[in-house]
Amino acid sequence: MDNVNRFETKTTHAVARAEWALGLTAVAVVAILHLDAISWPAFIGLFLVIDLIGYIPGAIAYRRNRDHRISKGYYVAYNVMHSFLTAGAIAAVWSLVFGPEWALLALPIHLCGDRALFGNTMKPFGISFEPVKHPEFDAFDQAFGRARV
Repeated sequence: MDNVNRFETKTTHAVARAEWALGLTAVAVVAILHLDAISWPAFIGLFLVIDLIGYIPGAIAYRRNRDHRISKGYYVAYNVMHSFLTAGAIAAVWSLVFGPEWALLALPIHLCGDRALFGNTMKPFGISFEPVKHPEFDAFDQAFGRARV
């Protein structure tokens, strides 16, 4: 994959997921080492806010529409909330207002978990909001992805 050919085979996607799993392991270990110092209400709130704003509204809209077509705004909300840039901004503002704290580990735990455990990345406008294999990707996968790394 490069900046001209933005696609992944099953193998390269699995390797990327393994890298995210390493990140997830690292932040989870740090959280475990500081369990007694974590404000659990803050941790849970920070963990959930990503999906409360970025996923659940789009998932509801997707299920309510028979053709599953939803506004691009839901994609934007998902991508904004599932970005490490946004997580960093949230952590910075939180730290300025409340002070830095271990509960902020909820943000990278959520994002690394989504990428490592579920294989989720940003959602392009041209694909289904929920995981449904796009016919053109299926053709690519059959022609290229299964035959090569």
